[in-house]
Order: sequence, then C-alpha cells, then structure tokens
Amino acid sequence: MYLMCRRDAAAPSRRRPQVAQAAQAPPPPQYPRYTREEVGRHRSPQDRVWVTHGTEVFDVTDFVELHPGGAEKLLLAAGGALEPFWALYAVHNQPHVLELLREYKVGELSPEEGAPAPATAQDPFAGDPPRHPGLRVNSQKPFNAEPPAELLGESFLTPNELFFTRNHLPVPLVDPGTYRLRVEGPGGRGVTLSLAELRSRFPKHEVTATLQCAGNRRTEMSRVRPVKGLAWDIGAIGTARWGGARLRDVLLHAGFGEEREGEWHVCFEGLDADVGGAPYGASIPYGRAVSPAADVLLAYEMNGQELPRDHGFPLRVVVPGVVGARSVKWLRRVAVSPAESPSHWQRNDYKGFSPCVDWDTVDFTAAPAIQELPVQSAITHPPPGATVPAGELTVKGYAWSGGGREVVRVDVSLDGGRTWRVARLGGERPAPGRAWAWALWELQAPVAAGAELEIVCKAVDGSYNVQPDSVAPIWNLRGVLSNAWHRVRVTVTR
Repeated sequence: MYLMCRRDAAAPSRRRPQVAQAAQAPPPPQYPRYTREEVGRHRSPQDRVWVTHGTEVFDVTDFVELHPGGAEKLLLAAGGALEPFWALYAVHNQPHVLELLREYKVGELSPEEGAPAPATAQDPFAGDPPRHPGLRVNSQKPFNAEPPAELLGESFLTPNELFFTRNHLPVPLVDPGTYRLRVEGPGGRGVTLSLAELRSRFPKHEVTATLQCAGNRRTEMSRVRPVKGLAWDIGAIGTARWGGARLRDVLLHAGFGEEREGEWHVCFEGLDADVGGAPYGASIPYGRAVSPAADVLLAYEMNGQELPRDHGFPLRVVVPGVVGARSVKWLRRVAVSPAESPSHWQRNDYKGFSPCVDWDTVDFTAAPAIQELPVQSAITHPPPGATVPAGELTVKGYAWSGGGREVVRVDVSLDGGRTWRVARLGGERPAPGRAWAWALWELQAPVAAGAELEIVCKAVDGSYNVQPDSVAPIWNLRGVLSNAWHRVRVTVTR
C-alpha cells in the first residue's frame, strides 16, 4: 500500500459541499453508519471503492487513478481497512494524509463492529534486524538510513554496518538451508539452485563495486522545489567487495546462450513482498547480464563476510555501474524475458523527467528506466557550517561515474566556482571500462583567517562527462539523478 497523498493531487470528487457560514457554527455532519460487510461490497470502481480507517468509512473511487503508488496498490485495501497496508509505509502517518483522506468520508462504522481483529494490526517490521546507532535514519518503516558524511570517506570500503540501507518493504527472514533460487525463461525452462549449489557449482568471483541509490543527494533538489521521496543527503552510496557467482555463469548453466535476437531482459524478484504478495522487482538488459566484462554477480558475501540481512541475505544481485535499484536483494527468481520487469519500481518509478513535468502531467511510460548513473562527487569533509582553523585546509570527498567510466579528475573551488584546483585521487587505476568503484579524493589548500569559504567540487569521467553547476535545470519530481556541483560553506576562524 502506498497511499502517499498530496493536497494538490486530489481530483474533483466526493468532497462535501461547503456550507455557508451562519451566525452560529453548524453542527457537525451526521454520517450514515455501515457494517464491515456493507463496506466489503465496494471493492471495484464499478461498485465504488470504499475503505475504512479507524471507525470512519471513505469512498476513494475518484482517488484510485491518482494514487502515487499505483492504482493496484490502493485497490488491495478495497472493501477493507487501510491500517495493515499503511503499516508498510510510514509516510502515511502524517497529518496531511489523514486530512486529504477525510475529504472522501462517506460514513461511520456501526458501533457494534468494534476494532479490526488484532492480526491485522501486527507490525510487519517487527522481525527487522538491529542497526548501527550511527546511521542517520530517513525512514524507520521501511528502514532507510545512511552513514554520517564524515564517516563515509574514511575508508575505501564502506563497513557493512555503515553501508547505506535502502529497503522498500519489511526485511524477510530466510532459512539458508531451505532457500532456493529459480532461474527460468520462456516456456518454463530453467533450473532451481540451493545456496550450497551456487557456492559449489560456480567459481566464486569478487568485484569491488560502488552502489548508489537513485535518490542520493535528493535533499538538494527539495530545496529548489518539493519532490517525492526519502530525504537522502550525500550518504546513499557505498563501496564493498562483493563475492559470489557470476550471473553469466548461472544463465549459461541454465541453458541460455550468450546472444539472443531482439530485445531481451533479465528480470529479478526478491523475497520481500507487500501484503498483496507483489515482490520487489527490477531488470537489466540481457546483454549486460551475460557480458563477461559487466561483472554482474549473484552475491552471497559482502566485504568478506556473509551478506547482512539488511543487504540481501542469503543472496542478492550486484550490478556494477548501474543504479542500486536494479541490484535486487533477497533474490528468489531470475527470469529471462522479452519484456522488462513488470514491477512498479521498474515501470513506474526510478525514472528521470524534465523540470516542467509535474504529478498532473507525468507519464512514466514516456521515460526509460534508469540504468547507468551520471558522474557524481560530493564533499565529505569539512561538514557544512563548520568553523575551520586558518592555515592549511584539507578537503575530502568521493567521486564516481556509472557504466564503469573512470573518474579522471576532480576539480575543487574554495570561492564558489570562480577559481579551481585539482584534487588528488586515491587508489589504483581500474581496468578500462570497469571502474566499478568510487575514487576518494583529497585537496590541501591554504586559507586565510576570517574567510567565508564556499567549497565546491565537480568530477569529470573518462568520457568527459562533467557534473552540472546547479540543481534547478536537472530538478525532477522524484528527486533522482541529483548530481550538480556539491557545495559546502565554512568559516575560517580569525
């Protein structure tokens, strides 16, 4: 359930007519009363779509097609209570959501109906794993968090416990002994593999790769205009040494060739699913999946350890150079298909649009799903608003580009972009076309007492792609692909 409501999104519908104000305030409206059985008869647009929240009854038929999470998600609650679905998405627990919902109120539940059965109110997130207290939480349910910027650039490999967590649904509890992965294609051809078979039948391959959420640095876009999505700062990115079987090897083992005529995709489904049974899903082009140079993994290790639960235990996809949304966690199924994944997150999310597109005009079918990400960099030290001593200032940060394109230069300015210096890039040169991991960079520069500095960084990759200088021209309603120059203001002490 994904009833993320906006006050400006509601269509003209069943809003109660305004009553002319009299000298004395009118009594509150008297609503008819309904049983749960009567509410349950309204489960489709043809019969009207009714839902309950608490003891109130709402006719949301005219909102179904406007639902930002998709009509099908809202229809899961048709004829019943919203609470078990809203429990999956904490964004609903905001006053403006209830305010909008009440514009669709048509009745009250009969007093004898009482509260829903306790089972419907159980917390689906109760089984989530413990998390590191240093993470900065953007959402508790589902859990989404990033490390503090000052810790992000301290080591080339991000510690597992500090790696950003992006969950769309509750974390599944998986028994590795009974776990099975299904790999299949058209006509039902395929194989089923246990975790032990994945480890024993296929050579272990290791790849050091950076994963970045499509919404990394979204907060900077929200300062231009409001956007829909989690308020990520610069920490929705991390680098790990991943170990597992090559997806290519598994597909060849299942009988799929290195080439296929026409357009083909490899679709992934996770074990995390909503209350309607719909799993998280995504897909990548078939050519990338079978390319020996693409290094796509079915990973069971992260930084030399068993995958943590938050990061996909017991098995996840890792697609280097591609947006993190395609690296599906808790993998249960791999399917070769002539069409991309039908998942909401592939077809109706994680896409970029022009700044002129709003929620009234957006057409998700008009844009391709994000795959490779644009060149990116950010400053991890000093923090915004810091006071630094006069003398030599050290500036640190990260830089990365999608598609395996190497970062060849990071330019840093201390005066808002009027003059520039070139930062020193750390690490070894990657193989051509396989720069899957970020570069950590550093700059030392003298600063005068009392100066007000606007530190700016911009990265350039091997194709000479460079970050845009400002956010406004790349603003989009989902706040994705945010890669403008990163800016940090600090004061030098006198």
